[in-house]
Amino acid sequence: MSKLLDSFTLALIATVTLASLLPCSGEAAQIFNLITNLAIGLLFFLHGAKLSREAVLAGAGHWRLHLTVLACTFVLFPLLGMLLKPVLTPLVTPELYLGVLYLCMLPSTVQSSIAFTSMAQGNVPAAICSATASNLLGIFLTPLLVGWLIVDHGGAGQNMGSALGIVYQLLLPFVAGQIARRWIGGWVDQHKAVLKYVDQGSILMVVYTAFSAAVISGLWRQTPPAALAGLLAVNGLLLGLLLAITALAGRKLGFNREDRITILFCGSKKSLASGVPMAKVLFAGHAIGAIVLPLMLFHQIQLMVCAMLAQRYRSRQMRSARAETRA
Repeated sequence: MSKLLDSFTLALIATVTLASLLPCSGEAAQIFNLITNLAIGLLFFLHGAKLSREAVLAGAGHWRLHLTVLACTFVLFPLLGMLLKPVLTPLVTPELYLGVLYLCMLPSTVQSSIAFTSMAQGNVPAAICSATASNLLGIFLTPLLVGWLIVDHGGAGQNMGSALGIVYQLLLPFVAGQIARRWIGGWVDQHKAVLKYVDQGSILMVVYTAFSAAVISGLWRQTPPAALAGLLAVNGLLLGLLLAITALAGRKLGFNREDRITILFCGSKKSLASGVPMAKVLFAGHAIGAIVLPLMLFHQIQLMVCAMLAQRYRSRQMRSARAETRA
């Protein structure tokens, strides 16, 4: 089997197919969303129990890495969206290009950025701090960017519910894990495979719930095939450019391997969970289907591509460790 098509990547493909054929809706969707939220909470609890206090403080103090991630998210992404307009607009409709530009202004993902960083054996404490800071700052920076670069909405409002959601779902379980480390830290260190399965399982559940919602909302009906193909090409171009730039920036700025992995996965992604509720506020009174469609597709593409990259980084590191052991 090809190394690119490992078991986890195949599981992602199967999950997307299942969501397309049997999307989760109604009461079942509410239950599955609850289970997904609990899995994400467990993921952050275990990360908190796994990481030493010293590692967390070191991650929080890694200001050069955090500034690099934030610059990629809120400066480089919007700049590319505007500069590439002559290339992008022939491929998509004007409404879809507006959605692409909105996508470029959103914060990074949280749970998948951290999960992929963990899978690739990057700097997890720094990833937690960078991804969370991106989401918290995005509550204020995204409306400012939309008002400045897309249209003047004059006080679009701030989604404080999203900020509280980040605190409740991510930070509190992590802090609880840190507190519980003195009792369960040894067990977690001895059972690292558990954390791996929680990482991968939470990603699969996020993919299923997000893609189910996209399918139910008319993902395959809202866009003609030609425009959909163009949108896929645009999203692929943006993601490819950001992955290449973040990888190059990590090397040129002298970061070590673990930090480069963190910059790659935290600086190249956009948050569907933040983007959809923000769109409802920022574009109130307008049809937001075309606004969020590029984000929905980008979200799925980034999960698939970054899953393969994370697995490749992990496999490469494991081969290197085995070679050192034999030597």
